[in-house]
Amino acid sequence: MGNEGVRFSARTAWDLEETPLARALRERRVSGRGILDLTASNPTQCGFAYDEAGILAALAEPGAMQYDPDPRGMLRAREAVCQYYAQRGAKVGPDRVFLTTSTSEAYSWLFRLLCDAGDEVLIAQPSYPLFDFLAQIEHVRLKAYPLFYDHGWQIDLAGLRDRMTPRTKAIAVVHPNNPTGHYTRERRELEKLCREFGLALIVDEVFLDYAIGSAAGSSFASGEHPVLTFVLSGISKIAALPQMKAAWICAFGPTAFGPERELREALARLEVVADTFLSMNAPVQCALPAWLAGCGEMQGQIRARTAANLRAVDEALARHPAITRLAVEAGWYAVLRVPALGRDEDLAVRLVEERGVSVHPGYFFGFSGDGWLVVSLLTPEGEFRRGVEEICAACGAAA
Repeated sequence: MGNEGVRFSARTAWDLEETPLARALRERRVSGRGILDLTASNPTQCGFAYDEAGILAALAEPGAMQYDPDPRGMLRAREAVCQYYAQRGAKVGPDRVFLTTSTSEAYSWLFRLLCDAGDEVLIAQPSYPLFDFLAQIEHVRLKAYPLFYDHGWQIDLAGLRDRMTPRTKAIAVVHPNNPTGHYTRERRELEKLCREFGLALIVDEVFLDYAIGSAAGSSFASGEHPVLTFVLSGISKIAALPQMKAAWICAFGPTAFGPERELREALARLEVVADTFLSMNAPVQCALPAWLAGCGEMQGQIRARTAANLRAVDEALARHPAITRLAVEAGWYAVLRVPALGRDEDLAVRLVEERGVSVHPGYFFGFSGDGWLVVSLLTPEGEFRRGVEEICAACGAAA
């Protein structure tokens, strides 16, 4: 047999060709023409005022010079996570907390804990597309269960049940969901399904603190946990510090069945996974208490920005009734329903080429059919308002 070169893993056999939308964005930037970016997701580039001195000073703690590895993470850092939940009405012990560098890494660890190659995790659609890559890397199969919209987003519980197979190992929810911005109100129904089918529940709460108006939802870390439950979050969103790479898993389980055997085994196995990587560095762990203590200021700025941009959307759409905004309870995104006169990707490309506006087409998040655009509410207000007006003008011209 001749040498045919290196054969790469099938799990990384992604289509890496440039999409028409990516090409349009690149050509627009190369030409020197401006872009009104309504996809902004990096708060460090959206004009917010950070306490730079305080954030950086926290990294200079002398304790960071000592290497004292703990698979779960430094106790003081885990206690800061527990305090974060205590302020939100949830009692979490530090022995239930595992520090990770990101929620992506947290998902990876949980996929390894719960799944063999070819096993399945159920996740809502529409939702964030990163999960597809994470699952494929771990040889886990994602199966989408449907959300539907009726004066607000809801889980299609019958559709969820229909997607279960003997290889299903967990149900994952994002609370509040990204990009639909709705809180999961079907907690008891999900727990009932998990108990019936012997599944774990994975809950991603990175946007929990970004309620819009009075619609705040409670953490899945609170209350009783009749099934094995893992709650994920991190400072990428909580403190608007994505560059600092600090997140966590909180593990919970039933207490009404004696010795918590299932939870104890999950904690022991997860500790081995964590010990294998010891991924979070000491300066970040030392700084985590200070960053969590100061997160309120950044959250206030972001909530003010998202509220202002939602008002701008509604003011613009009041003059363009062919476009509607779906209800949003929390998070950084808004979903627009636009006339479905063609493919969403084609509309997004035209917006870039003809009007200099960048948006997410609905298919990016798994929306069914055409006529969906997703916009970020983090974009600076003046830029956001101009971008929305351009979207309205483009849809009006097309109609």
